Amino acid sequence: MSTIVAEIEARIRSLSLDDKTELIRALIAELDGPGDADVERAWLEEAQRRYQEVVEGKVQPVPGERVFANLRSRLKR
Repeated sequence: MSTIVAEIEARIRSLSLDDKTELIRALIAELDGPGDADVERAWLEEAQRRYQEVVEGKVQPVPGERVFANLRSRLKR
């Protein structure tokens, strides 16, 4: 590790938890690059479609607790 990176790391460790969190989010966003508008739009359309299915009674929602209990049960096998 270069000296400058070690210095930056030391300074980061002295930051508050909120400042560290903000920094990490900014760095990850930079690494991820710009969001894909088509993906965001597709997820929004999917969420709206699923909501409409629930409203129209085409599907029955499953409580989150039950979903996670089922997943835990499957993972234990």
